[in-house]
Amino acid sequence: MEEEKYMRRCISLARNGLQNTSPNPMVGAVIVCDGKIIGEGYHVRCGEAHAEVNAIRSVKDPALLKRSTIYVSLEPCSHYGKTPPCADLIIEKEIPRIVIGCEDPFAKVAGRGIEKLRNAGREVIVGVLEKECQHLIRRFITFHTYKRPYITLKWAESADGFIDKERTNGRPVILSTPLTSMLVHKRRAESDAIIVGTRTARLDDPSLTVRNWYGHNPVRIALDRDLTLPPTLHLFDGSVPTLILTAHQRAQSEQTEYITLNYQTNIIPQLMEILYERNLQSLLVEGGQQLLQTFIDEGLWDEAFVEISTVQLSAGIKAPHIERERESVQSSFFGVQIEHYINKIV
Repeated sequence: MEEEKYMRRCISLARNGLQNTSPNPMVGAVIVCDGKIIGEGYHVRCGEAHAEVNAIRSVKDPALLKRSTIYVSLEPCSHYGKTPPCADLIIEKEIPRIVIGCEDPFAKVAGRGIEKLRNAGREVIVGVLEKECQHLIRRFITFHTYKRPYITLKWAESADGFIDKERTNGRPVILSTPLTSMLVHKRRAESDAIIVGTRTARLDDPSLTVRNWYGHNPVRIALDRDLTLPPTLHLFDGSVPTLILTAHQRAQSEQTEYITLNYQTNIIPQLMEILYERNLQSLLVEGGQQLLQTFIDEGLWDEAFVEISTVQLSAGIKAPHIERERESVQSSFFGVQIEHYINKIV
């Protein structure tokens, strides 16, 4: 179909905003006149012009807008935020026909943009490649629908199902390759926040930063119920905003915020509330085994990436258990097997 062809272009354009648009969604727009694309754009960065604005600006002959169709992967906004409403601009430019991929779940939009366009006498079509457009902004939809971040789990395990050897000190067993490590850093750059448990923070001393990929560093989060993590860890180097979840009161320090939780009850719902309040829309759970298993047992995850190493450990810390019958895709990344699981709760 002609409409699907242009909507696929919208989706392709929108993906260029990955890593930069959060907490806004990725959106792409295409303007077509007489069967030809005359303008296109995408939301480049949060706080800057939206996809529709960039598409309209790219049209060399604005007179053509009055007999064009604008395709947009997400419902045009109808409210004033950091930028004016896109629905108003479309009306102002007298674009007669609007084709939309999916409705916006954000409460300040949620159908109001579509209503405004129709009330202005415009022809509006909604739902072209709807599932594909929703998948594009699945993090945004999850956050605004379930009031929690989109949660991705990741770990590497040995060929015989272990993630590490038993140890009280020393470096962890390296199961990832330099190339799969780069892939991990890519996922970090695409996440708003990243979390590890106390044991992982102490023994592995991870930086939890983006070094082997281009992009921003996620907010670092670590569990430290009894404030036992030494101040010499990379987590406390002050380079990245860091949240420490503890059961005790503690004075704040530069770039490090201590948040008191009630560890007598389930801390996961408390964590979800904290992240929602801070508008952190995506969370990457990197370890360790107990923390990963907790999210799995709670059913509180959306995607999981499991790297299967060829290394045999024979003994050690068992990998988290995830139901293998869940929807999954196996792929090979430079010869390394990656299992991608999807938890269908959205």
